[in-house]
Amino acid sequence: MIRSVRTETITQNVKEMCIEANYYLSKDMDQAMKNAVQTEKSELGRKILNQLQDNLKIADEERIPICQDTGMAVLFVEAGQDVHFEGMPIEDAINEGVRLGYTEGYLRKSVVKDPLIRENTKDNTPAVIHYTIVPGDKVKITMAPKGFGSENMSRIFMLKPADGMEGVKNAILTAVKDAGPNACPPMVVGVGIGGTFEKCAILAKKALTRSVNERSDIPYVREMEEEMLEKINQLGIGPGGLGGTTTALAVNINTYPTHIAGLPVAVNICCHVNRHVVREI
Repeated sequence: MIRSVRTETITQNVKEMCIEANYYLSKDMDQAMKNAVQTEKSELGRKILNQLQDNLKIADEERIPICQDTGMAVLFVEAGQDVHFEGMPIEDAINEGVRLGYTEGYLRKSVVKDPLIRENTKDNTPAVIHYTIVPGDKVKITMAPKGFGSENMSRIFMLKPADGMEGVKNAILTAVKDAGPNACPPMVVGVGIGGTFEKCAILAKKALTRSVNERSDIPYVREMEEEMLEKINQLGIGPGGLGGTTTALAVNINTYPTHIAGLPVAVNICCHVNRHVVREI
């Protein structure tokens, strides 16, 4: 049974999600930040975490962005194969939602039209959109504004199969060490393993949208997530990069089949707000 969805509905939801994601911390991140205050062993680290809590409270009460870098809009769209879109093209509808969200929400417009000429588009469009066709008649949209302080710290490693699991672990730790304070810790570390050069990067980006309380259902991946979180928090980078035991709040790893000759690994780091909102239409 085909279900029709007006693209005006997509636009309205995307607009609201842009504002929601930038004004309010998601429930999983909010709880993780509160837990970090209780578990951080460094006095200075606890002070930084409490300051971050004050910032989040002010943003909530005053309805202002939780970070001045309101990011480039990244959206994952899972469209049911039984959905028929009516109205403007779906990509235009999504970008219109981003335009309205960033202008009406008074969010910083950070997108430039050309990567070298650098002329600002003045409405934060276009968004980066990843589409997946799935069974059913629903549309699931995940909106994740990505600030570039942490985005610039991301890495891709084209490892050899012989590098194995230890090579993957070393790559993750190398990326976090190199990021240091620049990714606004405590960070969330998204990791993609497998696929191709571009696939592992998308896997890592999508991993950041998974709840920080949710572990992989693959046993060895779950163990790696827990081990990497422990080792990252032993690096001493700490909140704000000023030292402490809370460098990361979570390590989320996604995997995908790959070629016999390769072992691609991507590490996409996100700052302590790790913004993401999910809606189903």
